[in-house]
Amino acid sequence: MARLYVLLFVVQIVLAVCALISCLSAEEGEIKALPRIAWVLIILFFPLLGSLAWFAAGRERTPGRSGGAPSTGRILPARERPRPVAPDDDPEFLRSLGERSRREDQELFTRWEEDLRRREDDLRRREGEPPREEDRPEV
Repeated sequence: MARLYVLLFVVQIVLAVCALISCLSAEEGEIKALPRIAWVLIILFFPLLGSLAWFAAGRERTPGRSGGAPSTGRILPARERPRPVAPDDDPEFLRSLGERSRREDQELFTRWEEDLRRREDDLRRREGEPPREEDRPEV
């Protein structure tokens, strides 16, 4: 019989702790009937009844609510819910990556062309001149 009382006591304490956590983490708009401080005091002074009262009447029920999202009071069907999109699935992000890649490739290609033209011009100017000391191969 003592084990049963200990078990019921532990269940009561766990329920009170869960109710306190729920009460303290609820947004202001989700708390009904009484102010938050009143609910905390009720849960602390009457752990079993206060916890049950909190879960039954103290908080607004919002089933299916994603963590931290503001409650609109309306539950959207699965097909209407906005799904978070991973960057590799977002067409706008992929398009911006493609544009950036093309722009960077074009800039690189332009720099290579300019470098090639400069080197060709240097070679054309040197054709009439004897090779400089640093241009001769070492023997």
